[in-house]
Amino acid sequence: MKKTIYIFSDGELKRKDNTLFFEGENGRKFIPVENTSEIMVFGEVSLNKRLFEFLTQSEIILHFFNHYGYYVGSYYPREHLNSGYMILRQAEYYNDGSKRLYLAQKFVEGAYKNIKQVLKYYSNRGKDLEDVIYSIEKLGESVDLTSTINELMAIEGNIREYYYKAFDEIIQNPDFKFDFRSKRPPQNFLNTLISFGNSLMYTTTLSEIYKTHLDPRIGFLHATNFRRFSLNLDVSEIFKPIIVDMTIFTLLSKKWLLKKTLKKMQKDYYSKKKGKKYLCRNLKINLLQLLNTGIFLTMFLIEDL
Repeated sequence: MKKTIYIFSDGELKRKDNTLFFEGENGRKFIPVENTSEIMVFGEVSLNKRLFEFLTQSEIILHFFNHYGYYVGSYYPREHLNSGYMILRQAEYYNDGSKRLYLAQKFVEGAYKNIKQVLKYYSNRGKDLEDVIYSIEKLGESVDLTSTINELMAIEGNIREYYYKAFDEIIQNPDFKFDFRSKRPPQNFLNTLISFGNSLMYTTTLSEIYKTHLDPRIGFLHATNFRRFSLNLDVSEIFKPIIVDMTIFTLLSKKWLLKKTLKKMQKDYYSKKKGKKYLCRNLKINLLQLLNTGIFLTMFLIEDL
């Protein structure tokens, strides 16, 4: 099975004949092209045109993150699985209000069920979450009753608002208080971990879409507009609770990720290299448990198109 390569150091990514290598402060490290599906770049890395040509030929995606761990963008090689029929069908479902709503409801339904699963897992382990679970279940019952995307997204937002209220009860660590969800920039350590984990989820999902005939620019829950991709945001909603959030809860409960691995800079918090490596390694394990089946995308879309 192909794997993900993470580059945290500064250096240069180069092509040598029919292979890749990264040259940094610790010397030269070769990257097995035949076993690599994507490369996540967090350091300051130099690239050239010859390298991009080889990445396209090898169908390897590059994802870039800035100094704070925010997703910047991707080098997405030309699609190697092209299907005009599939693009037309995706567009048809997006333009047809009832069809788009149906698919959007399925994404929210999947997210809701996994959120409830996470909460019940911790409730069964002594966390006081019964009131939160009850409120979320009442909201979940109305997902299929929505008549517009805006109404659906409002319900999804309310579900997550209740869900986030459970984080402090689950974690119970004063160094990682949730308080409220903040994104750009995240206002505390826990929000930084969530944002960083979500970025990895979005990019990994984008890489999986690349292996299908689906077009990542046409989403259903998130509006298809001038943003580069939206389908990966749709699919990621389902898996963020059981992959990103559960990983963070586990890292904190086992004290594998401590406050000292993070630091404050210009009133903004971001993961240090050690913290990013911990999250990448553990998120990667959880992601592979779902992605190695090769069907988690198609089971929500292909059957209905």
